[in-house]
Amino acid sequence: MSNRNVVTFHYTLRDPQGRLLDTSAGGQAVSYLEGAGQIIDGLDEALRGVSAGVKQTVNVPAAKAYGEYDAEQVQRVLKSLLPVEGELNPGDQFRAGEDAFAPIVKVVEVDGDHVVLDANHPLAGVDLVFEVEVVGVRAASEEEVEHGHAHQGEGGGCGSGECGCKG
Repeated sequence: MSNRNVVTFHYTLRDPQGRLLDTSAGGQAVSYLEGAGQIIDGLDEALRGVSAGVKQTVNVPAAKAYGEYDAEQVQRVLKSLLPVEGELNPGDQFRAGEDAFAPIVKVVEVDGDHVVLDANHPLAGVDLVFEVEVVGVRAASEEEVEHGHAHQGEGGGCGSGECGCKG
């Protein structure tokens, strides 16, 4: 058995001004494998070793969340080089390539034949405040550690393979 845990929690996410950004309230709790990169580093670190039933506020600096805003991620490119058809408008978002791992970019400006694109995450440069309630903690299975993510159910098995694992 591994010494890593699968942690299940509910959260409410706010920016430093208290604006609601996201919440799991009224929905399904989030489960993740500690240290597997499934949630942002700062939250993963803060939840290490907690017990079920713990409620806490976790302040995560931008550097341990979605990173600092990087001006190098803003670029002016020819519209004709983009993998999209039709009209583009500021605020539009699209995947900048055909594979599932290509970054999502946001149109900042349209200027004739050129477009200014921003590949920063929308929350880059933002410190985050999580209100967290841990609802479950269990030892991760060897299979989960090997696969690098939490599986559904008590035993942590892939079952029907619905998680996309080969196991």
